[in-house]
Parts: sequence; structure tokens; C-alpha cells
Amino acid sequence: CTEHPFGHLIDTLQSEQYEERRYFNPQKLSDVRYEKLPFCMRVLLESTIRKCDGFYIKTDDVSSILDWQKQQNQAEIAFSPARVLLQDFTGIPAMVDLAAMRDALAKQGVDPNLVNPRCPTDLIVDHSLQIDYSKCHGATVRSPACRPSPRGSSSSGSHCAGQRPGHRGGCTKASCSDAPSGRSAAVQIENTPLLCPFHLQPVSEPDTMIRNQEMELIRNKERLQFFKWCSKTFKNINVVPPDINTVHQLNLEYLCQVVQEGEGFIYPDSVVGTDSHTTMINGLGILGWGVGGIESEAVMLGQPVSLTLPQVVGCKLVGTINPLATSIDTVLGITKHLRQAGIGGKFVEFFGPGVQQLSAPDRTTIANMCPEYNATVSFFPVDDITLQHFKHTSTDHTLVVLEDYLKSIKLFRSYGDQSEEPQYSEVIEMNLSSIVPHVSGPKRPQDRVAVTCMKEDFINCLNEKVNIKLKKIFLPTWASTYPKRSRQLRSRSCTRGPIAPITCLVHLTCMSVICSGLLAKKAVEAGLMVKPYIRTSLVPGSGTVTHYLNTSGVLPYLRKLGFEVVGYGCATCVGNTAPLPESVVEAIKQGDLVACGVLSGNRHLEGRLCDCIRANYLASPPLVMAYAIAGTVSINLETEPLGVNSEGKDVYLRDIWPSKEEVNHTEENIVIASMFKELRSRMEKGSTFWNSLESAESALFPWDPKSTYIRCPSFFSKLVKVCTPQSIEGAYPLLFLGDKVTTDHISPAGSIARVSAAAKYLQSKRLTPREFNSYGARRGNDAVMTRGTFASIKLQNRLIGKTGPKTLHIPSGQMLDVFEAAERYQRDGVPLIILAGKEYGSGSSRDWAAKGPYLLGVRAVIAESFEKIHRNHLVGMGIAPLQFLPGQNADSLELCGKERFTINIPQELIPRQQLIVQTSTGKSFSVMALFENDMDVAFFRHGGILKYVARSLLP
Repeated sequence: CTEHPFGHLIDTLQSEQYEERRYFNPQKLSDVRYEKLPFCMRVLLESTIRKCDGFYIKTDDVSSILDWQKQQNQAEIAFSPARVLLQDFTGIPAMVDLAAMRDALAKQGVDPNLVNPRCPTDLIVDHSLQIDYSKCHGATVRSPACRPSPRGSSSSGSHCAGQRPGHRGGCTKASCSDAPSGRSAAVQIENTPLLCPFHLQPVSEPDTMIRNQEMELIRNKERLQFFKWCSKTFKNINVVPPDINTVHQLNLEYLCQVVQEGEGFIYPDSVVGTDSHTTMINGLGILGWGVGGIESEAVMLGQPVSLTLPQVVGCKLVGTINPLATSIDTVLGITKHLRQAGIGGKFVEFFGPGVQQLSAPDRTTIANMCPEYNATVSFFPVDDITLQHFKHTSTDHTLVVLEDYLKSIKLFRSYGDQSEEPQYSEVIEMNLSSIVPHVSGPKRPQDRVAVTCMKEDFINCLNEKVNIKLKKIFLPTWASTYPKRSRQLRSRSCTRGPIAPITCLVHLTCMSVICSGLLAKKAVEAGLMVKPYIRTSLVPGSGTVTHYLNTSGVLPYLRKLGFEVVGYGCATCVGNTAPLPESVVEAIKQGDLVACGVLSGNRHLEGRLCDCIRANYLASPPLVMAYAIAGTVSINLETEPLGVNSEGKDVYLRDIWPSKEEVNHTEENIVIASMFKELRSRMEKGSTFWNSLESAESALFPWDPKSTYIRCPSFFSKLVKVCTPQSIEGAYPLLFLGDKVTTDHISPAGSIARVSAAAKYLQSKRLTPREFNSYGARRGNDAVMTRGTFASIKLQNRLIGKTGPKTLHIPSGQMLDVFEAAERYQRDGVPLIILAGKEYGSGSSRDWAAKGPYLLGVRAVIAESFEKIHRNHLVGMGIAPLQFLPGQNADSLELCGKERFTINIPQELIPRQQLIVQTSTGKSFSVMALFENDMDVAFFRHGGILKYVARSLLP
């Protein structure tokens, strides 16, 4: 430490309650600017001081952060986070790349064991769960797309095979066809026959969660074997097996420490993760944000994150929260306020008296919504409420160290002391009393609609040309099963929704879940039930959620309404909803109907739930339940009844809505330390399946040429020590796209369509459609993912003038699959570019949204603007993100998309340099190369981060 540039800042934390700890104390700088820094900047400063090595991180970085008020948006610094967080969809390509890097370096005579994560890394397998079995109208039914039960139980056989009368979950053809139109068999829960509303093969017992987990393990065995090999072979990585927890919930409940300890020092916890919602952790005072999968690999291998010192917006919360507003209402209200404030790319830090009204789950949910209001970070400094939360997850001994350390370096927030107020780039104020219940939709999460205006707004959306056109707004699902009711639905012509999932992820704070459970209890007691044509599911974030639902006594009532726990994972949020029955899909298509989904997840982009679900709303869990009971979104929940009780009396939402006091009382009695201890024990033990899973013992992974899940990618082909960037000459546009092209359009994560290029490849490997699995599950196979690039049915390509995964092969004039066209161009040695509009690459963070275009031969993307993380992905793969100059776009430049483009890239490329683009028609225009710093330029020069890191290990 005597050689450390800041060794003189080392201090000692001493107490009779714990052993002595050493730490770097920024206060010993004796610089008055430190206490004026926002708290999130203080975390950056501590890390920069501690990790300063004079090479990656320099003393100038420390000076720049101290001078943040003048250096914001100007100085570039390097930041080394304490750890990396991966989920399996983005984690598997990262680990496959590291395995491939071992192969490439071994061929160059380098010891493959040198390739290991240098930064502690956690990989959580949570994105593989699909809903094959779900609860609908009280019966457990199997999706038509799922494979037969591995146990050979009663789930196999012909559809609607009759079962023993009185057996729960039973279904007979007679019972399906003879059901009275006004009777719901699901009301009678115990020991009564339950109807099969989808007229599909039922499961004989209510074990949807177990069966979904079994399907997950069987479907993904090959991937899990690879993860098991990674856990045994790579050092410094922890793999959490499936069916334990979601990545974000696990990060909150198990991995986060607030204060880490290692290499002889204690220091603030910080994290970067391969998901845009890694920001959730900032709600607990832990600095973290989402990065590209490619960037995360660089951090894993010891490279710091490069960033320009951000502006920090102080968000002052005042006023009192409306007692009828749920946590989700509060979150969405703050989200809208921040989005309107225009804080894109900035850090946000919360302060003011209103912060103390927010529980730790509320804060983490607000922090989670960063991508929706385009902030990089939403930081809540550690305070007394944070410490109270950690009493459920930590020991008293740890809490004392945590509190003493944070206070010693001025990272503990006391809202009563005005002298502690930092200086911010700007301050925006929000009055919490202005928040009223809302939902978001029908297409974008930022389009919020007051619940009282929902009915009117939806009808208006249906009539707007830019939204959804409709003939009739209902779903005639039950024509064969409930003929009388079907006729009633047809005559009423009202909005019906086939899907109403309460999904895991990050909007389900404890209070919202409990509120929905208490609402379910009151609804059942009032004689209300979910309408029989609604598909329901409950996917908790972890077993902890199920634990407190069960201990609070509300889980049986949720089950009675059809919200059965189907498993743990992201499921609906990432498009893993089981397909609707083919008869239902056919009815929607033939009638040109608008089917609606209401969900409590964090994404509801068009087509994600299901191709035939065109309108989707995000809502709090209790509102999801309310709309499921109502059976329509065309209802004013304030003035219209949800239904009628057994006495024929109208029941309104206000009659069954739990009070804030009821919710708070229930939360206080169930959120106890024991459930977290149980979770820790379950995680440490793992699962029987995982523990017994066999995997290779070699330093190099034994690639199976027959595998359709794991395949060695070609990123490291022709790896040489030195390379220089080349100009792009005579490139054709592969695609000509408009505004708001999301990563869902570029790299779908849901099911693999039977007519897609990826499907053709899998069929050539003798797989049936039932064995396709999802794109997310096959991210370890570059052949599948490359063919899946731009495979979205919602892709609007101006070269062909219609939606779909097709493009024009310009030389021949043929319309082909995007992959087939790219394959032809590559065979002819023709480079490719993409033309796009505003917000290219928005949505979830996906590295394959850059890896796929790279393998298709795309060298540059010219767009009006880029989503920040996706821009980083493009740079990380060696694809140039080029931005039209202000006031210019493809239309103003009169580009038709069929020209050939030449882009001159100088040898001495610098950040944000203007480049000249010339077309085959004689036009010339300038674009801005969005390389933000010297590290971006270095990555681009080497053809991406992976090759940059690999070359650094060559002799």
C-alpha cells in the first residue's frame, strides 16, 4: 500500500463490537468539494481512489470527480465495479465467448487457464422458465406447444380425456359441453370437478409450479450442463441454478452487501449487470447500472467501465402519498415526472422529506424504472429505512460495521440535517400528493392512463390511426365450450383480454403483492370470480414472495381466482407466455379482433405476450386482478361494478380494495428475517437436479457439433496481434428502418416462429417445432441467433413496404428472409449498413442485438439517435454507430435505401469525429461517429471488446 498513489488515505475502523477493518477514507483528502458531491459521485470517487493503478485508472480521474461541478459531461473516467451480475439469457453468450476465447488463445500457444473472470461474477439462471402449465378457470391446463410430461402422468394422451368424477383438475367432454352459461365451476374449489375451458388435456393435480420447473430442466439440460462446466472450470464465478430466484430479486435479497470486503479492505458495493434493470439495486444505496453483455465480459476480464462524468439531477420529493395509490402508482407517477423532465443519460439522486415515506421495496422499484425515463441511475443513499430493511437480511454485527463505515466516509444520509445537502446539476421537485392510480399502455410503458379514464382512453386509442383499429373488441374463445356465453359476448361487443398475468419481476413490491392478495381474499368473500375466458398466471420473483403470500393467508384466495404460482422466473416479461390455443388464434385472425393483456411486469411491447395480443397494459398487481375479475378493460372501475355477488348486489372495486393500514399491518407481520434465512439456505443447498448434473472436467469446453444450444462462435477467427480500421466501401443497406426500433425487433427473445430462418435451421437438425424452445434459451448458438436477427414479425422495413422479417436483396430485386439476403451479400463480399430513425436499439439490453448484425456482415448503423446501451453494444462488436447531423435524416437527404454507401474512416480516428458518407448516386453528407471516448475508439479499432481483450493476452 505504500506504493499506492493514495496509500496515505488508508484509515482504520475500530470498535469493540467487531474486528478492525481498513478502508480508503476520501475525507482525508481534506477537500471541501467532497462533501458537496452527490452521494452517487462519492461512491465513484471511493472506487477510483482504491482502484487507482496509474494505467486503467489514473490520479487525474480522482481530480476530475472532485471537480465534478465543472467536469460533468466533459471528463472521461474509468470505473471498476465491485462485481458483475449476469442472467442466463445474456450470461450464456458471455460464457460461451469466454470458452471460445480459451480455444482461440490455446491455438496461439497461450495457457487457456488464463482466461477467467477477474472481477467477481454471479450468473443467475432465471430467464429459462416458460409457462407450459397454467391455471385458468380453476383448472390446470397444458399449453398445446409444450412437450409431454416427463413423468408420463395423466398429462399425456388425447385431449380432454375424462377423469374420475370429483377429482380436482378433472375434465370430461360432457362437463365441457354441458356447463351452464351462468355457472363457474371454479367457485367450488375443494373436491369438485373443474372444467377444462381451453378443451385441452388437463393435469390431474394442482402442481403447475412443479411441472413447469420439470419442463424447464428437461428443455434446458444442455445449457445447464454448460453452466455447470463454467461453475467448475472458471475461477471467480458463482452460478445460481434455476428455480431459485430472479436475477434482480436475488441481487436484492442475497447478493447485495452495501459494504463489500476483499483484498484486506472494506468498500462500498457496486455492480454492473447485463440487464437494463440492474438499476434496481440503487434503491438500497448500491451504485449499479446495466451494461452490454460485451462490456460485462470486458469487466469480468479486468477492464474498467469507461464513462463520461454524468450530470446528477436531484429529485426532491415533497407532499404525502394518497392512501389509495399503490406502490406501482407511486413508481409510475415518478417515472412520468422524470421522463417529462428530460433526464436522458443522467444520474438521478433522490432527497427531500418525501423520501422517508418510501419503503425499501418502493425505492428499488423506482430505481428499477430507470430505462423507462432514460436515466442511467436513480440513487437512494443509505438511510435509517435502508438499515431497517437490512435487519431482515443481515446480522446485527454486519449492520454495525455497515453503519459505522458509511458514516465515516459521509455515505450515510440524514434528511433532518440540511447542511448535508449536496450540490446537484439541477433540482426538480415532485409533490407525491398528486399521484393517483394509473395503468400504462396500450403499447408503451410511458403512456400512462388514469384508471378512471381507462375506458374512454382505450376507445379513443382504437379509433386513432396510429394505434389499434378494430371491428369488434372481444375474444370469442368459448364458442365450443360455452356456447351460450359466447353468444352473450358477441352481442355485447366489449373489450376482452385473454391474458392477465401477475409476473415476477421488479414492479412487484411487497406491498403491491400483499395488496393483491388481500383484494383476492375480499373478492372471493364477496362472491366474485375471474371471468372464465381470462388466462391467468402468477410468477413470483422468488420463493420469498410465495412465502409471505402463504404466511399472510392470501395464497388460497389467489388460487381460487386462478392466479396459481406457475414457477419462478421472468416468464411473461420476456415473452415466454405459452401460445394461446390454435382455435383461439384462428378466431382472432378471422374476426380481426383486438385481444388485450393486462400484466404487472416491466415490459409490454406489442407482440411480446403473444403475437395475437395487440393491446397490452402494465398495471399494479391488484389492478391486474380487478380487470381479470371484470373480464374487460372497457370499464370505469370507479363508477361501474366488477360483478354481482350471490345476493344479486353489485360489487365495486372500492368495496374490496384493502386500506393502506391493512396492507402495512400485513407487511409488518410477514416480512421477517426467517423467510430470508430460508431463502439463503435453499440457495446454498441448490437443487437435486443441479447437484446431480454431470459436466466435463477439462479446461477447454468439449463442443458438441450436433448441439443446437451451445456452439463455438466465430468471433475469434483469424485472430492476429495487430489490426487497423478499414473504410466501408460500396455497402448496401440491409434494412431501411424507421423510428423506435427496439431490441425486440432486432433480436427477439420469445418463441421461434415455425416459418422463420431459425426454424428452418432447427428443422434441418431434425427438431420438431415443440423442441424449438425460445431465442433466449438458444443464445449460446450463434447459428440460431444470427438467423433470428431481425426476425420480428413487427419489423417495419421500408425497403419492402410492409411488416415482417423480410428485406430486399437489392442487386437481384428479390424479397428474402433477412438472413438469406445477408448471406448472399457476404458470399459476394459486399459490406452492409443499416439506415434507421430515432431511438434505434431502445428496449431491453441484449448483446445479440449487436452480435447478430455483426455476424450478418453489418459494418455501420446510420440513425437519427441511439439508445445508449445499444450504442455501447455496437461499439463493443466493432460496428460503427453513426448519427445523422441535427436536422437531417434519410428523408431530408432524399435517400431511397437502394444506394451504395462509402464511409471514409481515417486511421487517426478520434471520439465524436464527423465522417463523410458518399452514395452511388453522387450525394455526400456528414455523420457523427458516436465513439464517446478513447476506449470506444480502441474497441472499434480492434473489431470489438472481445478481440481487444484476447489480443491483450497474446505474447
